[in-house]
Amino acid sequence: MKPNERFFKFDEDFRDPYARDRDRVLHCSSFRRLEYKTQVFLNHEGDYFRTRLTHSLEVSQIARTLSRMLDLNETLAEVIALSHDLGHTPFGHVGGDELDKLLKEDGRPLGFEHNFQSFRVLTKLEKRYKDFDGLNLTFATLEGVLKHSYPYKKPFLDTLDIRFDLEKHPSLEAMVVDHADEIAYTSHDIDDGIKYGLITFDDLLQDTLCLRVDEMVQREGIDRNEKLYRHRFVAGLIKLLVEDFILHSKDGAKQYRQKQPIVATLHAKDSLPVGFSKETATELKRLKKLLFKTLYTHEKIARKMHAGKQCIKGLYKAFREDKNLLPPHQKELFSVRKEERIVADYIAAMTDRYAMKTYHEIYGLSL
Repeated sequence: MKPNERFFKFDEDFRDPYARDRDRVLHCSSFRRLEYKTQVFLNHEGDYFRTRLTHSLEVSQIARTLSRMLDLNETLAEVIALSHDLGHTPFGHVGGDELDKLLKEDGRPLGFEHNFQSFRVLTKLEKRYKDFDGLNLTFATLEGVLKHSYPYKKPFLDTLDIRFDLEKHPSLEAMVVDHADEIAYTSHDIDDGIKYGLITFDDLLQDTLCLRVDEMVQREGIDRNEKLYRHRFVAGLIKLLVEDFILHSKDGAKQYRQKQPIVATLHAKDSLPVGFSKETATELKRLKKLLFKTLYTHEKIARKMHAGKQCIKGLYKAFREDKNLLPPHQKELFSVRKEERIVADYIAAMTDRYAMKTYHEIYGLSL
């Protein structure tokens, strides 16, 4: 045998199924486009702010840590986390809300829902094989993407060829991703909001959970007026939430694993076997209300999001009125899909800057 020849002799894939899923997601074009999709702050506002890509990576890191500490399948949690936002539109949630409204006005009662769109990206819209659409991922990964957030029953699920048990909770790994998502966006939205000057620590320190974090940072000998304080505060918030989740979930995860580690077995009406302590869950809910009041509805954010919504609305209207504005590979799909869904899929896949560029080309205006 020649040197290194053995590396080309594999008859079967040497990765485990979830590692294979992860690699397929990482190499797909929809994942790369997340780099230029809005999380909260528009991508072109500055290189510092989180995007859907950096958010997905942060969720993945936290989900892997939680899964490892709870003796779950770390790779399954990782691929669910990396995939969970693939269906998001440009301009964050307002883009999805606007597409949902436009589709329903256009006679499509199922509208638009980003978890379902992520599932469609993974099973239909990405094309990597000659004989079928999608990335050919495992059932557990697809279920985790669709059902990582509650409630599970949604109208579009009745249209799927794959059947998911909506009377059961998904895998623990999917539950972990849902909480990792919450930890990630709460902490990094605070980080970005402080950096952008839309929220202050005076605002945050009215909150009980933030006061707990502040005490941790102060014990490190770091004052609130120091530049390092923001970084230590964000790290402290993540640490507090991660440790609380692990401590409060160990027993529930252990009992659940003894039944079935991956297959859904717990009824959807039953309480989750993993989660935050009651005190921390309540405090986190209050903090999110504070962020909604002071950050997410700030006029600077609201104006950018309004502009994004007008961009989505203008693109949808133009493409529905004139099919020739669509690229050839989209028009080829008219024989197999409804025209309004093709338009929605095309817009949803756009990055922020491509959507704005296309809007400008069609209308001759600058957002």
